Amino acid sequence: MTNSPSIHQQQALIEQWKSDSGGTYRSWFFWNERLKNFRSIRRGLQEVVREIREDEFGVQYRGSSLETVVHSIAEQRQMFKGADHAFLWKPKLRIPDIYEDRGNQLAFGRFLDTCLCCGSEAELVDAIRTLDARKIKGLGPACANLLYFLHPTFVPPNNTAIVNGFNKFFGAKVKLGRWEEYLAMRKHLVEFNRVHRSLLSNDLGAVAGLMFDIGTERYPFITQSGTPLDWASDLQQSHLESTAAAKARQCAAENDHSHTQVQGWLRDLGFALGYKVWIAINDKSRPYGDGKLADGCLAQLPSAIRASAACDTVSLIDVLWIDGATEKIDMAFEVEHSTSIYSGIVRMLDLALGIPEHDGSTFFLVAPDARENDVRAQFARPAFSRVSELDVRYIGYGELAKHREAITRFGNGSKAILAISKALTT
Repeated sequence: MTNSPSIHQQQALIEQWKSDSGGTYRSWFFWNERLKNFRSIRRGLQEVVREIREDEFGVQYRGSSLETVVHSIAEQRQMFKGADHAFLWKPKLRIPDIYEDRGNQLAFGRFLDTCLCCGSEAELVDAIRTLDARKIKGLGPACANLLYFLHPTFVPPNNTAIVNGFNKFFGAKVKLGRWEEYLAMRKHLVEFNRVHRSLLSNDLGAVAGLMFDIGTERYPFITQSGTPLDWASDLQQSHLESTAAAKARQCAAENDHSHTQVQGWLRDLGFALGYKVWIAINDKSRPYGDGKLADGCLAQLPSAIRASAACDTVSLIDVLWIDGATEKIDMAFEVEHSTSIYSGIVRMLDLALGIPEHDGSTFFLVAPDARENDVRAQFARPAFSRVSELDVRYIGYGELAKHREAITRFGNGSKAILAISKALTT
């Protein structure tokens, strides 16, 4: 094996590659159509998300909105030739399993939606790991080619030639088709790009293009750059990061599920007792049952509340029960599953003091039974002395779970809810 390229030799290679009229730098990276496609691919992925959300996506790749998007990527010259292969339906293997399995399809849609909306590298990596945890057959790092056109400074493209070039240049052992290995490769490419940024670009398509040309043997004299990577350690670190992220997601999901579940109980109780119901504006699209948490609820708050300066804060209260005749808030519920009660109490104060015509509303802190003492201790703090003027009560999850069905069948307005709650003021 020849001597490994020094940093100066790496720079010389990059300069040679940039001046190569047949290399990807000149033939693809500076191709005008490449830049034009970013906007159209984003719009196309938004349509994919919409169709999945509204169950209009269908059960096959051909003719789908996804085919339109991937086809426009596959047309990106040699760099993305065959990009559609990973998404083609393979009936004998039944992969990728996003056409027949509705749950997997929704998970793919959530993944794309998150990546469309997120603004940080950490959010993007977390979305990838969340998708990977789903273990959807046949749906792997080929998705990075979709993400590249959303976040070119965070995500490099991925294909066989890029992986081969990376392995050759860095002496690595990346296996195509595994997200953990892609993320480890991405980490090294980002670092290599940082070292040579003055010669490359913030757009990771450039460094990926270099790896592509190395992988296609355009520069057959290339050996590895420096000491071969300790790929086993890299993968172990990637696995540890993935495991830690998975545990954090599981904990957050459990808390979120419980919080959403209790909001759903309160929503359905409100319906049963004849109220119009408002769900916190940032929770409306949360999945619940066979639909969304806000299904059947008010799309906007009554006009008197919208006209108030406190509207933005009040709109974040977890659940509001509103009298259909008077359009006044009868009851307000803050669900405090595991977080501090501070923000919930502040929102209640804004409602009571910012919209005085709603005087007479009853406020509830709904929390796990084990948190009652914590709620009381927090509520007794001097900082919350003004809150003692409000009619704030505590409802434990246990009481709500035990009596909600009976209240639904036989409840009599506010009396039933007051009966299972406890006063927080004396």
